[in-house]
Amino acid sequence: MVAAVTVLVVGAGPTGLLLAAELQRRGVDCLLIDAHESPLDWDRATVVHPRSLEIFDALGIVEPLLAAGVKQRLARIHSDGSVLGDIDLALCGSRYAFNLGVSEEVTEAVLTDYLTGLGGTVTRATRLVGLEERPDGVLATMESEGATTQVVAQWVVGCDGNRSTVRTLAGIARDGHDIAEPWAVFDTTVGGWTQSYEANYAYLDAIPVILTALPDQRWRVYLRPSSDASDLTADAAITLGRYVPGLRFEDVANPTRFHCHTTVARSFRVGRLLLAGDAAHTCSPAQGHGMNTGLQDAFNLSWKLALVCQGVCPDTLLDSYDSERRPVAQLVTASGDAAESLQSVKDPDERRARDAAIRAVSLTPPHAITRRSPRRSWTSTMAARPSLWVTGTPRSRRASGFRTGSRPGLPMAGPACSMISPIGRATPPS
Repeated sequence: MVAAVTVLVVGAGPTGLLLAAELQRRGVDCLLIDAHESPLDWDRATVVHPRSLEIFDALGIVEPLLAAGVKQRLARIHSDGSVLGDIDLALCGSRYAFNLGVSEEVTEAVLTDYLTGLGGTVTRATRLVGLEERPDGVLATMESEGATTQVVAQWVVGCDGNRSTVRTLAGIARDGHDIAEPWAVFDTTVGGWTQSYEANYAYLDAIPVILTALPDQRWRVYLRPSSDASDLTADAAITLGRYVPGLRFEDVANPTRFHCHTTVARSFRVGRLLLAGDAAHTCSPAQGHGMNTGLQDAFNLSWKLALVCQGVCPDTLLDSYDSERRPVAQLVTASGDAAESLQSVKDPDERRARDAAIRAVSLTPPHAITRRSPRRSWTSTMAARPSLWVTGTPRSRRASGFRTGSRPGLPMAGPACSMISPIGRATPPS
């Protein structure tokens, strides 16, 4: 006889772990599988945003995460050898007025401890290979160590990343595009550093570089390499050397090149199949939204799916997951594309105009940044490079029922810069 489970969650990254744990906490029978034999030793996501910290707080697990990370209180933006402006995250409106710098595998460990404390577990080295909808549920076929097993699930949630098997088997198409220019990343200590270690730093130079703070005065360095075969530390030193005399990269680890994509699934639900996290949407890493958006997907979906599984609500409740989270994904991807455009400006006149616009924004009180602010002349000349800008007054920042930190905003550069969002509403300039 084929085993039965209420919910099958595919993928044990942060999104899948949080979803499975919250279902477990609500008494919903859940099977969480992952193709990897063990948790990843390292992953490149670094920034936990204030809204995600609020979620961890609500679940009672924020303290171990805070203890493992470093508070990123400021984002400083540079170009052409000068500082363009600062973003003070104390303005974000959250009781966690900072981003938290912590590598993704640490976040996964905190979530895994939360899941196991609730009696859940991860079934590893297990790969989904087939889905068949039947009157009594979804027949899922899995492979593990050469053996095939099957389970009938009432619901299947794909949290299995950009190459999602669940999305492919469900036949859900995506809108979007590949991001043409590759990214790269490495971890390091920066010798000669004299500025704060509780901040992120973005450099919009010919080779764009983003420094994100890690514990123990370490940095995760993101950059756009100068060529496919370039030395990553040499590339980063070309940019940072203008700002940090005598800079040295020490104890370099995890040098990695990667390609990114801007995509949103056309539906987050088809029948009994649902998508969350990177399986549902992917975006530029420039603002640090990827993992955070997935965590917020899981938090939105978990209580709704639990109510449906327990017979308290009809399954039409799950349609609200799609209608609420897809627009967020669309806004995040549009904002990420705008951030990519800001990084990729090559024309000297356009670069000067971009830099002047960022300076103008940084000198303007947040409630005064509107569609008619000084940067409009720059955006009008950059019609092919649409961006999103913060608008609103101090008393309108909690308008329309949005929770603090629930939406992406000013996409100038760097993971921290996106967190200007909680102080206002993001709208395209006219």
